[in-house]
Amino acid sequence: MLPAPMHHVLQRVQDSADYMPASQRDQVLASNLGSDWRQLFSSFDEKPIAAASIGQVHSATMKSGGTRVAVKVQYPGVANSIDSDLNNLAVLLTASRLLPKGLYLDKTIANARTELAWECDYVREAECGRRFQKLLQDERDVFVVPSVINEASGPQVLTADMMDGVGVTKAPDLTQEQKDWIGAQILRLCLREITEFKFMQTDPNWTNFLFNSETSKLELLDFGASRDYPDKFIDPYVQVLQAASRNHRDTIRDRSIELGYLTGHESQAMLNAHIAAVLTLAEPFSESSPELYDFRDQTITDRIRGLIPLMVRERLAPPPEETYSLHRKLSGAFLLCARLGSRVRCRELFANAMAKAGI
Repeated sequence: MLPAPMHHVLQRVQDSADYMPASQRDQVLASNLGSDWRQLFSSFDEKPIAAASIGQVHSATMKSGGTRVAVKVQYPGVANSIDSDLNNLAVLLTASRLLPKGLYLDKTIANARTELAWECDYVREAECGRRFQKLLQDERDVFVVPSVINEASGPQVLTADMMDGVGVTKAPDLTQEQKDWIGAQILRLCLREITEFKFMQTDPNWTNFLFNSETSKLELLDFGASRDYPDKFIDPYVQVLQAASRNHRDTIRDRSIELGYLTGHESQAMLNAHIAAVLTLAEPFSESSPELYDFRDQTITDRIRGLIPLMVRERLAPPPEETYSLHRKLSGAFLLCARLGSRVRCRELFANAMAKAGI
């Protein structure tokens, strides 16, 4: 929804994260792991292998056991700066009148504040990673979740097994069969997260999914944005998806009112747009869609984008707060499949997920 020039500026800021000075990095490591933190490692690469908006990652080897690890070190003070940064962003967007009232900026900012605080809590992220490792223990032939190294982790330092895969969108020379397989596994995982785990890693950043061509497995990273979804939200939400897959418009309306997407007093134009958006989002799972859904031809995001101006203008209530993260992940998964050019048996995946969840 941001104008293109502002989007480009923010993207450049995000992509141009600098490394922190070694002395500053060492202070963070010492405060989390002790002044003798270097004794934990037989080697520690001084130059980061990656840097982002809240921290940087170093390659290292544990002295005990010789395990190759990735050490994520948070920039000092970044957690405390989030509130002021978000407040400044809210003032900028409000003063510039860039966003219409129907986007409920206050709700959006509040949600971002919560999720960014999660991202800065490495203790929480470690717990979420361990939880995902347990949830996916029956799929070790497909997914790898790096193990957290407890003795080398703290509130601002997170150390875990080094993964050797390549970002799925950067993996060279993928065959069509591999692209189809990657897309199918990521979508299947999303459905398990929604219907079975009710717990989702909600960051759709494509670099969080690595493909290891040697093992033919997907390696999963970054669990800071992971969250639970309560039954009172997820149960009717899944019913909405199921109704959309069957083109049951009345059920979509009724469950959407129950969830709070609609009040029941919307204009006919808003009601039609909302139902159309739901049907579009669930299109890959629809009983009327091709058995093999070709994401190379999908126009889901474009069609939903086309409905946004009307819905923003006519909306009477903000969406449930769970929506921000869940739809971010779903749309990101669809866009990833489109970027890869995956062809996926989405109807079959959805039917299997519903059956396994007893729905």
